[in-house]
This record gives sequence, structure tokens and C-alpha cells, in this order.
Amino acid sequence: MNYSNRIQRLQAVLRRRKVDAMLITQPENRRYLSGYTGVDHGIGETSGVLLIPAKGNIFLLTDFRYKIQAELDVNWAKVILYPRGLLKLLPQLLGDLGIKALAFESHYTLHATVEKMTGVLEKVGVRLTPLKGLVEEMRLIKDEEEIACIRRSVKLNEQVFAAVYPSICPGQTEIDVALSIESAMRQNGAEGPSFSSIIASGDRSALPHAVPSAMKVEKNRPLTVDMGLILDGYCSDMTRTFVPGKVDDRYLELHRLVRRAQLAGMQAIRAGARASDVDKAARMVIAAAGYGEFFGHALGHGVGLAVHEDPRLSSQNHKQLKAGMVVTVEPGIYIPGWGGIRLENMVVVQEDNCENLNSDTTWLDI
Repeated sequence: MNYSNRIQRLQAVLRRRKVDAMLITQPENRRYLSGYTGVDHGIGETSGVLLIPAKGNIFLLTDFRYKIQAELDVNWAKVILYPRGLLKLLPQLLGDLGIKALAFESHYTLHATVEKMTGVLEKVGVRLTPLKGLVEEMRLIKDEEEIACIRRSVKLNEQVFAAVYPSICPGQTEIDVALSIESAMRQNGAEGPSFSSIIASGDRSALPHAVPSAMKVEKNRPLTVDMGLILDGYCSDMTRTFVPGKVDDRYLELHRLVRRAQLAGMQAIRAGARASDVDKAARMVIAAAGYGEFFGHALGHGVGLAVHEDPRLSSQNHKQLKAGMVVTVEPGIYIPGWGGIRLENMVVVQEDNCENLNSDTTWLDI
């Protein structure tokens, strides 16, 4: 990855905003700019912070636990430890660097943290400046190296599903299926799941974000499997709904309807198309068949270093798509007391259309 280019682009923005440096604490932004793979255990505990001056070299600030990892991952930057915490280190370090205006990620940093930082840094003449979305804006459009990483992540995700699919049968619990999938991810080289797998059988498949339970997979009833993994930092996300056993006419009708909606959404995707119009193209197919009230979520979302990121394919997002964006297309129908069907693929926005990253072979079973 060309981290130097990314850093330089951000530094140019900082100079235009007239700030001397910026702290990067959001984990995916930190990895995007440096390649640092340290994992945060919640928003209140960090494995490291990037300090990016508006000019010059960057610093990775961390503690003893992550020293070796930081030096291996970011051997081109200076790693500085804070044995007594970040706020004990910053005043002296910022003073040495001549930093008087320090930006921070206001959309991510805890309010309590900002209050503490303000109290400490004001004493040494450093002014905090809230900035949001700068790195996220850079992450919107993926370069060829990122898209290649995402392709590999999608391919491995499909391979895991193909390996586990034949073993899924009535009598297993939803938790059993989730464990099989996530174990296979690790065994095949993934860093881990990109989110907690959604496994929902029977009536529970009407819950778009169902948590796997001890309920057993039901024969001749819908089963939704929503799964994704992380490979080389990049996420995949895929949903397949199928029936273990005999498929009845109603299921077949609704599965085909959701598939037509998915194809309509994918066919509407191109550079310059509004995200809301893509959402509408798929939604109209389901609404025209009389099931509009049962499709209540957005059509899709961006995927990259995070499994949920911008842009959203939503009726509320009227921004234009750009070539190089990667999004999911995942229409669904969720009927209380019957069940639900969701189909999800990932695509890359191109100038005149989109590239479907999924092989789509599961559709051949219907």
C-alpha cells in the first residue's frame, strides 16, 4: 500500500485547514494511513495513536504491549511509547515539534477524552481543533491494490461458505452453523470475521440482524446466512438465503422477487448515479409486487477496511457514486411469522456499470 501518498494527501488538507498536526485514533483510519494492525478493545482503549504533523514525518504513539508489533508494522515511522499514558506524553512531544493547533477526529473521540485533553493541552498553549471525516473521505474510493485485496476477501468468503454449506442440515443449532463458518474462516487464513455471523432459521429469518441462537435449523424453512471475513485488513460481506429441504412455491416466488430486485439495483449502479436512485431501482421491484412494507432497510453500504462504511445505498443519500467505490447490494423481504429472504453481493462501481465481485453460484440452486 502507498502509505506515503495517503499521508501526503492528508497533510495537504491539514495545511489548508491551518492546523499543525492531527491525532488519528479511529482504528480503520489508523490502518489506512500506516498499515498498523493493532486492535483496539473498545473505543475507550487504544492500541496506538497516529500523530501526523502537517509537514514532515509521522509518529505512532503506543504503549509497551504493542511496541514490537508497531515497529514491525510501521518501520518507516517513529514509534514512541507512553509508559504513563498518552496525556502524559503529548505536552512535551507537541512542544518539541512546535505544534500549537492540534486536530482530532471529533466523530470518533470520546467527549470525556476531549475534555481531559483540553485541560492538559491548554496549559501548554495547544489548541484543539475538531475535524471529522477527512480520512473517511479518502477511503471512499478504493485504488487497484485495495480492490484486489477486497476481491481476495470475497473469494475466500465464498470458499468458506461452499465448504460449510453441504454440512448445514436440520437439527443443527444456529450457533453450530455460526461456529462452523467462523472456524473455517480462521482455518483458511482469515484474520477473523468482519462481523458476528447472522444465522437465522424459520420465523427468525425475518429478523434482519438476528443473533445466532440455540434454535435448531428447521427443515423446509428459510435459512439466512449473512457472513463476512477480514483478509489482509479488508472485509467481505455476503448473504445467502436457502431452504434445507423442500422449497415451496411461496418461497420460490419471494426468492426470485428478491433476486430481481438485486439485479435491478446492480444494473442501476454506475459512476454518476445517485445512491438514492440505486436504492429506488431495487425497492420499486419489491413494492410493485406488493411487498414494499416488508423491505425496511437501505439497499446497501460501503465495504473496505470496515464492513460498514460510506457510501450508503439509501433513499436518504442523494450523493453521486464514483468509480472505485465498493458497495453491497442486499434487498430483502421480512415477513413476521413466515420468515425472510435477503440476498447480498458486493460490487465495484465503474464508469458505465458495476463489477459483481461474487460468483453468484448459489442462485443456480433456485
